[in-house]
Amino acid sequence: ADGGKLLVVPQDGSHWLSMRMVLEKLWEKGHEIVAVVPDAALLLKSSQSFTIKTYSVPYTQEYVDQYY
Repeated sequence: ADGGKLLVVPQDGSHWLSMRMVLEKLWEKGHEIVAVVPDAALLLKSSQSFTIKTYSVPYTQEYVDQYY
């Protein structure tokens, strides 16, 4: 596949676990990937395979960690 640019706005949870594997394969094939995620999230973490851009949400990471 030709390398291209991909913008991803993932949903937190099990959807992300499946999507992350696909993104890593695309990165291996030369794609440049940017994921836009909330600044407090359950599973949406950084990776060497893609760039993370965050946006503000009305709850903290501590809240997410405590209640999930």
